[in-house]
Amino acid sequence: MRVLITGVTGQIGSALVKALCSVVQIIGVDRRQIDFAQPERIPESLNRIQPDLIINPAAYTAVDRAEDDRDLAFRVNADAPEVIARWAAPRSVPLIHFSTDYVFDGSGSRPWRESDAPNPLSAYGASKLAGDQAVRAAGGSHLIVRTSWIYAATGSNFLLTIVRLAKERSTLRVVADQVGAPTAARTVAEAVAAIIGGKPALADRLAAANGIVNLAAGGETSWHGFAVAIMKGLKARGVPLAVQEIVPIATKDYPTRAVRPANSRLDLTRLSHVFGTVTPTWEHALPAELDQLAGALVVKTAHLG
Repeated sequence: MRVLITGVTGQIGSALVKALCSVVQIIGVDRRQIDFAQPERIPESLNRIQPDLIINPAAYTAVDRAEDDRDLAFRVNADAPEVIARWAAPRSVPLIHFSTDYVFDGSGSRPWRESDAPNPLSAYGASKLAGDQAVRAAGGSHLIVRTSWIYAATGSNFLLTIVRLAKERSTLRVVADQVGAPTAARTVAEAVAAIIGGKPALADRLAAANGIVNLAAGGETSWHGFAVAIMKGLKARGVPLAVQEIVPIATKDYPTRAVRPANSRLDLTRLSHVFGTVTPTWEHALPAELDQLAGALVVKTAHLG
């Protein structure tokens, strides 16, 4: 099976390559090979590659910048997935497309189900929702995978931002009234690998899921709780940090250009019932990322010394 994976320099894309490289033939591309900012050129690339399955984690993810750059966000997150889906549908090529908790408004206190009505609060969320709708409208075999709070030991994410700040400052102020499940990119990749390799036929299982599934780590915490766990884990691994205190604050005390959902919990029932996949809790997944990060930090410190 020839599997096209987009965005291979991103967190999920690179994790997917590692998870799938031993079981399928991967054609990995980044923006140099397929530029999502130019959707009209995508069919030419797909005609050349002729994949049997497309996995599309590529996206415009600069949430705050999207408020002032809506056109580019919609080209990348909505127009490009539409082009891919319309290419794939008549050729019976399944498409696994990644979405986000930002399509919801974050209200309420229960986890969001796949069937809940979206109501994005930001340009980023609106662009991702438009992409979801375009993929569904194309009518092909597809699975929209909604994720939340993605992080990894590499890339650009909350984990690495907190570590950088913790090395510079004695006190950190972190939002405590936004709740979700920090989800390691490798957790997502391993779950997708299980989905692809399961039985019966992939198209039948995608149809059974009604073309959409939530995929996140189990459990829940706040950004503050996540930051505390990160610091505790790194200190236990001997990573030198300046931080002494992590102060919980409200969202209103940390204004951002784009509005974030307060409730990013995702209901994982469909993931378990349809695909037989149960993800680890965020607490169980975190140590592997901290081990990798701590090792990298020790090597860097030794090199600088």
